[in-house]
Amino acid sequence: MSLFDVQTPFFRPLWRRVAVTVVCLAWAAMEVSTGAVFWAILFGAAGLYLAWQFFVVFDPAPDGDEDGTGKG
Repeated sequence: MSLFDVQTPFFRPLWRRVAVTVVCLAWAAMEVSTGAVFWAILFGAAGLYLAWQFFVVFDPAPDGDEDGTGKG
């Protein structure tokens, strides 16, 4: 298991993926507004990484579970 592996069953519900991504990007915007460039870049990069992982390459259905319910 990798430290940055977000392909876990915890993030299967869409609302969790959206919430975590929005929080990171909103925090980056807040840091920009206060002039903290380092933290803005850090949280912005995290938010963009999560957006890529959650909405481009994420597979919410486990193997053999087409409807995402976990019941096969």
